Amino acid sequence: MEGDCLSCMKYLMFLFNFFIFLGGACLMGVGIWVIVDPTGFREIVAANPLLFTGAYIMLAMGAMLFLLGFLGCCGAIRENKCLLLFFFMFILLIFLAELSAAILAFIFRENLTREFFTKELKKHYLRNNDTDVFSSTWNSVMITFACCGVNGPEDFEAVPHLPHSSLEKATPEACCQRELQSREGMFINKEACLTGVERFQNRQGCYTVILNSFETYVYLAGALAIGVLAIELFAMIFAMCLFRGIQ
Repeated sequence: MEGDCLSCMKYLMFLFNFFIFLGGACLMGVGIWVIVDPTGFREIVAANPLLFTGAYIMLAMGAMLFLLGFLGCCGAIRENKCLLLFFFMFILLIFLAELSAAILAFIFRENLTREFFTKELKKHYLRNNDTDVFSSTWNSVMITFACCGVNGPEDFEAVPHLPHSSLEKATPEACCQRELQSREGMFINKEACLTGVERFQNRQGCYTVILNSFETYVYLAGALAIGVLAIELFAMIFAMCLFRGIQ
């Protein structure tokens, strides 16, 4: 009976580690996509050091889970106590790091509100100054998502004009409609847009556009994170039970 229980535990351990292996492969895939994606998202990430670092952290975490899933599968099938102990300790460290990150994300969630982004935009945005990381990032976001400001063009009324600008309106070039939503895309009517003709402007705020674009993926990412934590927890339990059961 004990041998059957140990054999069942071994194959359950293998199954959970196989899912960890797949989860690590998925994280690696997302990390690589964010870093090399040619459609404009890479430009946004590269302009923001925090996002750029986050992409590499995701890639590293994926590689680590990929490796540990592989080690867990080998340790379970071969009933190797050294591999199982190594696997348990590293999965525990990753589990605690992910749990800490989730808690910090919940604590600082107020930094992702519409009001926070509006305040930061009005405070730091320097219009078409692409040498400024903050402004360049915002311009890339507005061009890529065909949006304007956080709430709309009215966000830029409090933003200082460029010294050489003689235009009456505050709309930046990044809010003007283009034939193709990229920096290389031709303006439909740049002069009319900058002088306040609304039909040549992107009127919708980026907060709403991006939220609608990624809403499905945010819930999917949250569900995936909960699933990964649950799988890691069960994998640790099975690893320790299998470790104790091996003679």
